[in-house]
Amino acid sequence: MVINKFAVLLVILGVSCCICSAEQAGGIRGYVEDKDFDAPVAEAQVLIAETGEKTKTAEEGNYVFSELKPGTYTLIFSKQGYTRQVKTDVAVSPGRMSEVNVSLSGDFTEMEEFVVQDLSFGAGTELALLDLRMEAPALMDSVSSELMSQAGASDAASALKLVSGTTVQDGKYAVVRGLPDRYVNSQMNGVRLPTADADKRAVQLDQFPSAVIESIQVSKTFTPDQQGDASGGAVNVVLKGIPEETSFKFGIGYDYNSNVFNEDDFLSYDGGGLDSLGNRSISVPSIDSMDDTVGTATEDAPQEYSFSLSGGGKHAFAEDVKIGGFLSANYKRSASYKHDMIDDKYWVEEPGEGVTPRYNDKRGGGGGGPGTGRFETSLFDVKQASQQVQWSTLATLGLEIGTHKFNALYMYTKTAEDSATVSEDTRGRAGLHQFWPDAYGPEFDNYDPYDEHHPANDKEYQDHAAYQRHQTLEYTERTTETIQFSGDHKFEDLSWELTDWFSFKPVELDWVLSRNTAAMHQPDKRMFSARWTAPYYVPYQPPTFWPSPSPEVPAHTEPGRYEQLNPAANMNMGNFQRTWKDIIEESDQYSANIKLPFEQWTEDEGYFKFGIFNDDVTRDYQQNSFTNDSTFVDSDPGLSWDDYWSDYFDEPLKVSGVDIDFIADQQISAFYYMADVPLNSQFKLRGGARFESTELSSHITDAGPSAQVYIPQTGDISQSTDGAEFYSLARAEFEQDDTLPSFGFEYAPFEKIKVRGSYSETVARQTFKELVPITNQDYLGGDIFIGNKDLQMSALENYDLRFDYTPYEGGLVSATYFHKDITDPIEYVQGYANFTYTYPVNYPEGEIDGFEFEIRHELAEFFEDMEGVSVGANATFINSEVTLPDDEAAKLDTPNIQAPMKTRDMTNAPEYLYNLFLTWDFNESKTQFGLFYTVRGDTLVAGASQAVGNYLPNVYEKEYGTLNMSLKHKLNDTWSMNLKAKNLLDPEIESVYRSDYIDGDVTKTSYTKGIDLSVSLSARF
Repeated sequence: MVINKFAVLLVILGVSCCICSAEQAGGIRGYVEDKDFDAPVAEAQVLIAETGEKTKTAEEGNYVFSELKPGTYTLIFSKQGYTRQVKTDVAVSPGRMSEVNVSLSGDFTEMEEFVVQDLSFGAGTELALLDLRMEAPALMDSVSSELMSQAGASDAASALKLVSGTTVQDGKYAVVRGLPDRYVNSQMNGVRLPTADADKRAVQLDQFPSAVIESIQVSKTFTPDQQGDASGGAVNVVLKGIPEETSFKFGIGYDYNSNVFNEDDFLSYDGGGLDSLGNRSISVPSIDSMDDTVGTATEDAPQEYSFSLSGGGKHAFAEDVKIGGFLSANYKRSASYKHDMIDDKYWVEEPGEGVTPRYNDKRGGGGGGPGTGRFETSLFDVKQASQQVQWSTLATLGLEIGTHKFNALYMYTKTAEDSATVSEDTRGRAGLHQFWPDAYGPEFDNYDPYDEHHPANDKEYQDHAAYQRHQTLEYTERTTETIQFSGDHKFEDLSWELTDWFSFKPVELDWVLSRNTAAMHQPDKRMFSARWTAPYYVPYQPPTFWPSPSPEVPAHTEPGRYEQLNPAANMNMGNFQRTWKDIIEESDQYSANIKLPFEQWTEDEGYFKFGIFNDDVTRDYQQNSFTNDSTFVDSDPGLSWDDYWSDYFDEPLKVSGVDIDFIADQQISAFYYMADVPLNSQFKLRGGARFESTELSSHITDAGPSAQVYIPQTGDISQSTDGAEFYSLARAEFEQDDTLPSFGFEYAPFEKIKVRGSYSETVARQTFKELVPITNQDYLGGDIFIGNKDLQMSALENYDLRFDYTPYEGGLVSATYFHKDITDPIEYVQGYANFTYTYPVNYPEGEIDGFEFEIRHELAEFFEDMEGVSVGANATFINSEVTLPDDEAAKLDTPNIQAPMKTRDMTNAPEYLYNLFLTWDFNESKTQFGLFYTVRGDTLVAGASQAVGNYLPNVYEKEYGTLNMSLKHKLNDTWSMNLKAKNLLDPEIESVYRSDYIDGDVTKTSYTKGIDLSVSLSARF
């Protein structure tokens, strides 16, 4: 079916190509003169807004654009000392030159404000988005497709980093002003999309390739026409619309990553890898029919490449009737390899002492621990390789009848990722003396696992920090599908005049209906864990006769062997686990907005606006897992550490019995009103309120015989065998109604300066996973998560103040202050009930504030020789704090912890962010160059806690920067070549334990991504 879709699409695009190729190019030429002196104006800039193409007038005032596609264009004429002039609807016909002559007036301060009506820049240009920034009722920052291309951004997630005050978590999720995914509303064309993420209600932005994106708009203040959970911001991915002129575009590229290229030990597994479209339909099999692949293998690294096709246009059937369409297909194959990664877990066992490796809690249940018995540490060296196929299709159909527009949009994205991971702990055993000098002497240094006479290999110490190896094979398909119908209407007959000083302009209506589906298919995720004990020497033992007889034991060496390493005992799992997981989330959504524009007593325009919104979401979660028996199993003796037990493992599997399937529903309904009222030409007031209702519920549909529900607050435990009691205890329901006000002002004391301020109230919601009180363990040995059915929504009060100065077209100087007070912020804490688990709670309060600064300049405004050079910078400085609940604070102030803490930073809120960029447009050589540097400051990723009576310090991700470069050269009127280099500095990305109660930072994780290079060729017909 997918292949058929592609075939149809390729045929349509091929036909479009033929049609477009038949059209001749046209051009625009003209003359620019001084209106006051009738003299030619030299060195005036002429810009085509839709394409970004620029030129300068000659000494005689002449200019020319050749080889333009037939269509309608907007020309912008500008020069310092003159008032900018705009010519709209400039028609270019095939094989003809259009004449456009203009007269520029001197820009004197006593002149009245020059206003251009019906100006529409190309929506994907920086000029258009700067205009939108200044006119939008909310504080808005954006990034255009133009800047995305120059920065080498491949998808929406990487492009979002270019926006001031924003970053991305886990490479997928938007973080705005330090507030993570639950505080950020992500949309596509204004439609809230579902997500199949198992842990979050956040849209994975890496699904949307930059080739289909016109712009990304981030509203950082809440207005009533936005959804109520846009607390940190609303991220709207605006897709490319129907082009005015018929066009066809084709591109192909080849990619290189320094960690991947030419690797012959790239991690994979038998039966692994990806087919061309990322399809792997593996239904849940019977136990007897499962294949026998358990662990990883190596192979040659895959190739990385991409291609894209797009085409479309409009056709006028009558004076006021236009029909158009746009089709796009994108394909990308990529890979990554982290072969230098470490993942260490530490804690503080004695207050005031340094950190030691975190080990399992068998000390509490089995008498183990350093110096006394069996234990395993967690100091892992990790290799992780993944390969990815990503493809998408986009189809748009539009109809324009006068001032009425109708659009239908269909988009389908698919991302398939296959990864293999090996993590090994050998440093724990090698560091026994370093970490526990009272229990192990210096003879344990310089450990050799193959020296049976080494003191650490004595039989007495065999179980002390034995070597470990964990292997994970994971294949995941993610899809998003959306069908959107929308309309935009302007009713010219619905306008009326109330008085001589107040009249209503034509009423405007827009609406959207959408059906959206997100799915995650994870067939046969495999996890295998083992511990290895080294060979040891057994000296000669003579026979004994009393008190009990024993035979003579000759001197010999006991061979090394593998043993089963099980996860937390409560999960009833062995050391090999296979899991099938499916998540489908569906959303039916509609919205409608009525706008009543008016003109008041000073002839300034404002509006009243009303609207409704409804979103019904259903999530279906299903999981089936299998495991071997959890009783003791060891390998055949004689296997060395270099031999992988997974290559020989053949233990039978059984149904795990711990799986739980559930269905969850969320309904958000709302209506709002708002007004934008100019009191005079300098001062506006904005305000209104949104009335929003939230209903959340979840119930278990199926459960294995060993599944359990646990309520951390009360300690109540129920097994699925308890029947109705189990299902009742697991059911979660939540309802809340909110009134969310928003008030703001805009003051323009001078033509080029605006000051805006706002106050608003918003909310943040729980995720489905956070409400369901079942024990979740994503993989063997992984952290156990338990939902909290009593979890409440968070409430926020938001304050914003912004100053904008636009000295000239394209220039910007901006400063913003923001402050947010949060009631009941949702944070994660750790608990213990014969096993360690994580669960969500509401902290009492939190706050976050900070400053944003942004500057953009065209250097030609200051230095004539710097024509075409643009520079920009933005920086955000964030302070955040949450107050710990009394019971959590008390856990850190006990005699065995002695690390008192009442407040801490918010998780995922970086201390600072900044971006620097330089672009250079060489008009004469038709070459564009871009350099982009982004930095994210230190960020708390996990707050301090305690486990088994030991202190776990805060975990921070350290600052790191990314340098990207792009070079684009237009070979001729059709073909262009692009060279992109990303992550040129290839910094070490590191997280550390950090606390006032330990001596300095201690590394927790560290890895590098490698340098990415790509070369591509594109053609536009």
